[in-house]
Amino acid sequence: MEFIISAIDVVLHLERYLDVWAANYGVWMYAILFIIIFAETGLVITPFLPGDSLLFAIGAIAARGVLSLPIILIGLSVAAVIGDALNYSIGRFFGDFVTRKFSRIVKPQYIEKTHQFYEKYGTKTIVLARFVPIVRTIAPFVAGIAKMRYRDFGLYNVVGGIFWIVSMTMAGYIFGNLEFIRKNFSLVVIGIVFISVLPMVFEFFRIRAAARAENRS
Repeated sequence: MEFIISAIDVVLHLERYLDVWAANYGVWMYAILFIIIFAETGLVITPFLPGDSLLFAIGAIAARGVLSLPIILIGLSVAAVIGDALNYSIGRFFGDFVTRKFSRIVKPQYIEKTHQFYEKYGTKTIVLARFVPIVRTIAPFVAGIAKMRYRDFGLYNVVGGIFWIVSMTMAGYIFGNLEFIRKNFSLVVIGIVFISVLPMVFEFFRIRAAARAENRS
């Protein structure tokens, strides 16, 4: 329980923690951030890691000169792209084993939700999923299981990875140091998470309503 409380505190106060870590670890901070983004996108068993809110906070402290914006944008884009590529490969070659071995983490409903994304958006899911927590981590894994052509996956992976990193980081770079946002950063993080999850909630209720309508007919 103490670990969970500490993790929540880190997520809600990312900007403060990132400032301290950057001061303590110096240039190694870039490697730490690279590993976090790589793990969230590349390891199907880590969908709980922060994504959007972390990038927003990174952009905010980069605007204050604590981190180099060009290094962040390039380095984290590379992490996101090769992370998804690894995740795709795991799904393609070890999908059945992973879903059996880690069924308590890679839950069937996560897989089903991602399948629904594919049915609705096709290969564009690789881009759109970048902005949806959990689905972001599961999508490349499911693409591998489904044996999507790597040429198609690779194109959308690169486009989606760069767009996700640049858009979320630049949002923090531009808006993260506004007085209102700095004073209410915890609320902003909660808002980012809420907005990210909102499409999944809408889709859940849409599917549920459609299922009820079908049962009535």
